[in-house]
Amino acid sequence: MINKLIAKIQKTKAPIVVGLDPMMKFVPEQIRRAAFAEYGETLEGAAEAIWQYNKGIVDAICDLVPAVKPQIAMYEQFGIPGLIAFQKTVNYCKEKDLVVIGDIKRGDIGSTSEAYAVGHLGRVQVGSSLCTAFDEDFVTVNPYLGSDGVRPFMNICKEEHKGIFVLVKTSNPSSGELQDRLVRTEDSSASGEAEARPVYEIVGSQVAVWGAECMPESGDYSYVGAVVGATYPEQGKILRKIMPRTLILVPGYGAQGGKGADLVHFFNEDGLGAIINSSRGIIAAYQQEKYARFGEVGYAEAAREAVLEMRRDIASALENRV
Repeated sequence: MINKLIAKIQKTKAPIVVGLDPMMKFVPEQIRRAAFAEYGETLEGAAEAIWQYNKGIVDAICDLVPAVKPQIAMYEQFGIPGLIAFQKTVNYCKEKDLVVIGDIKRGDIGSTSEAYAVGHLGRVQVGSSLCTAFDEDFVTVNPYLGSDGVRPFMNICKEEHKGIFVLVKTSNPSSGELQDRLVRTEDSSASGEAEARPVYEIVGSQVAVWGAECMPESGDYSYVGAVVGATYPEQGKILRKIMPRTLILVPGYGAQGGKGADLVHFFNEDGLGAIINSSRGIIAAYQQEKYARFGEVGYAEAAREAVLEMRRDIASALENRV
């Protein structure tokens, strides 16, 4: 799957993933009105509204980008109907030949992580049958519990040829409270003094080790990727060197302040190695002043225009990097 994602990035000339993170305040009135008329102002009505909203966006952008990233919490808030909308969204995106990155941020003790990995990436044994559940192509993983929490995902990736993105340096403002803390590591210097490194560098080094264990038979990038926020370009520059064969998923573009000029260090010299996420900057583009001409009815066309503008911004930044 990692090779398919790289190939689709090259084909579309768009190292972009669209975050399908629906909130009711993003869903245009005409979609909400139709869903509520059929199901009432219920969880089922909300789930129908976000499903129809997602479908319109996917139809508008599926030929422009290689991948989408639905954030499961935005669906879980609507209970079981919301999870059904999540599943319908995953299935529809795969019908459109989009790579699906499930933003689930799971990570737990070994047996629990194994269940998460099976449910989202693998197949579960039901009697004499093997059944798929959510069946995303990649998922995001929290490494806080260490290898016990990550290896079950790695094992499924090897079996199913799928992938994970491990949280290394996240885009949120308070990430530094833990991720930037300096930790003294084992002595590696001639002076005999322990070296202090930020936690995100240590995690990045571990991701590179895990990645070396999960290389496909062909291709330059591992099944084990990393999440590094666009809002921290200097850290991205460091981590790119630490993880040369790791595909980096970069959230934080657009609404969180990241722009194309911040992103060049996340890429390798060949222009590959990173995929940039934008969520509400695309799916709620019609609510921005510069796309207001599309109106609520044209929300999907506004999303398409936002993707095109993002693609131009990233391409320009890569062409002009020094």
